[in-house]
Amino acid sequence: MKSRVLLALLFASGSLFAQTQPVLVAMKAPTLRIGKLSFKDLNKNNKLDKYEDWRLPVAERAKDLVSQMTLEEKIGFMLISTTRMGGDQVFANGVQGNTGPRPKITEGFNEEDLVQNTNMFTRKPLEAPNMSAAGTTKGVTQFHLRHFILRASAEPAIMAKWANNLQELCESTRLGIPAIVASNPRNHVTTDASVGLSVGLTAFSKWPGELGLAAMRDFTLTRKFAETASAEWRAVGLRKGYMYMADLATEPRWGRVEGTFGEDADLAANMITQIVLGFQGSKLSSSSVAMTTKHFPGGGPQEGGQDSHFDWGKFAHYPGNMFSYHVKPFKAAIAAGTSAIMPYYSAPKGKEFEEVGFSFNKAIIRDSLQGKLGYKGIINSDTGPIEMMPWGVEKLSIEERYQKALTAGVDIFSGAADPTTLIQVVKKGLVSEERINQSVAKLLKEKFELGLFENPYVNVEEAVKIVGNKEAVDAANLALRKSIVLVRNDEKRLPIAKKTKVYFETYFQSGRNAGEAIKVSKPNYPGLEFVSTKEEADVVLLWLVPSTGGLFSSQGSKIDLNLSANRIDVNHVNEVLNAKPTIVAINYTNPWVISEIDKGKASSIIATFGTTQDALLDIVTGAYNPTGKMPFTTPVSQAAVDANKSDVPGYMEGPGYGLFQFGLGLSY
Repeated sequence: MKSRVLLALLFASGSLFAQTQPVLVAMKAPTLRIGKLSFKDLNKNNKLDKYEDWRLPVAERAKDLVSQMTLEEKIGFMLISTTRMGGDQVFANGVQGNTGPRPKITEGFNEEDLVQNTNMFTRKPLEAPNMSAAGTTKGVTQFHLRHFILRASAEPAIMAKWANNLQELCESTRLGIPAIVASNPRNHVTTDASVGLSVGLTAFSKWPGELGLAAMRDFTLTRKFAETASAEWRAVGLRKGYMYMADLATEPRWGRVEGTFGEDADLAANMITQIVLGFQGSKLSSSSVAMTTKHFPGGGPQEGGQDSHFDWGKFAHYPGNMFSYHVKPFKAAIAAGTSAIMPYYSAPKGKEFEEVGFSFNKAIIRDSLQGKLGYKGIINSDTGPIEMMPWGVEKLSIEERYQKALTAGVDIFSGAADPTTLIQVVKKGLVSEERINQSVAKLLKEKFELGLFENPYVNVEEAVKIVGNKEAVDAANLALRKSIVLVRNDEKRLPIAKKTKVYFETYFQSGRNAGEAIKVSKPNYPGLEFVSTKEEADVVLLWLVPSTGGLFSSQGSKIDLNLSANRIDVNHVNEVLNAKPTIVAINYTNPWVISEIDKGKASSIIATFGTTQDALLDIVTGAYNPTGKMPFTTPVSQAAVDANKSDVPGYMEGPGYGLFQFGLGLSY
């Protein structure tokens, strides 16, 4: 990093109350000395403006800065769009998962605008071209963007250097307003790592998937996870999380169940509380990553399980009249102080609410979230409701959609990098500049509280030391084991004894080549002898990884949760079961229907929710005694799935619905 001004902790003299001098880091802005105190002269006018004075209340600083911002600067501040590092081609060819070869990512900027003519989700033509990412320098200096979503995965040093380069660019501008960089989750073993859902495996510490965290039933370790991940994120310059999902997995067919904390509102509320407090602390500060809890008022109860990224899944519905049940985890997030809340794309189906997407829905945001629940934080739209998912407002113009969303209460819009249209909304009088000022002040408050105006930079050497450090990895390894659930052990085959000959087969069909679905593992695991064929084995360990193909592969067809419909060759499984004593492990991203497996032979079943091979083997051998509990109910049949009430958790669906009940978990 270039030479910079580092000012140690000092104390004011001659004032009634001593005030602690924060650490200031300046790359482009001069510094001002007032007595023994120092301040950054961010607008380079050689005087101390109120917004530069860290001694003043945040509201006063924000008010002053809003008064100095042009309309164009304010509007740019109300957009959050994808930003791309050097070599990063995310979204260039539509929605991408984190699979296959990746280009080399550098700490430089991607200076290409990314303009899309097709809805990347529904694959249908857009009404008008949408710039989903701007070239970095243009975005900062011409469009006045200061909120960004980073989708790329890179080594910690590269990420830290890039973040510093971005902040230096921002500091060089007229008002020196720093950037805030957000991300989707980066710390989980996940099956669907599609862009916008999860970044997948990274250099960060590797924890269970969200369902696995819930399966632990260990709120102390959940807090440890959040504190650990928060430190890793801050080390590389990530200061905002587009996470976590307070949605409930009450609809087993929904494609985003993997990102939830299960079907139970109380469990999800407890998890969200620990997550928010762990990432943010008791209040936002320089030691926080600001959370964006999503997707209000709960994205789980989707009609037919279809997702509202698509027009065939635009409706949420409440056949069990349990709307308030889904709001419960959001109440917990608000109580914990979540910095932002994201509404989902869905439109509520029924007579109680206007049938428009939640980002356009005044009854949902103004009346319910802000009025009834008293939420005063940032309302952050999901990516693209204006341009791509305008459910219920399709007949409105783009400008009118912005107007309706702002009237409903949205403060910042995700998915567009070009502020031109929103500027016209104000200039044409569809929305007052005073309404814009309200949102900008809220967004500035978050940045001030995070300490970004004083020091937005990170230490590259420290980033390398912090990300994936031994303490983090050790805690994550414990969680990976605690997340595993033993759901059936009828013949007491588990745990298996030392010196057992084990044939270990993982069945995962990526969809590219069905012949590559079977992977035989012979790990260097002490106490067991791993063999190459099932004929040689005393016991077979068969780990099934069913997959729908990912959320964004949806075509709108009926959703089938049978294993055979989700890339598992059931005939092969039954052949193995009938050949040898077999332990079946199943990775659950949805509540799969497993009735096709030979029930008489499948007497030993383990549920995983995003974990590692070593963690699974520790459970199988008894090196770790299983303690996990099911985070949802698994249906007994596809008929039960089809008959379920989307807003009702499985354990309330009635007798005969569940095979493995919510909360089930055996031990040795």
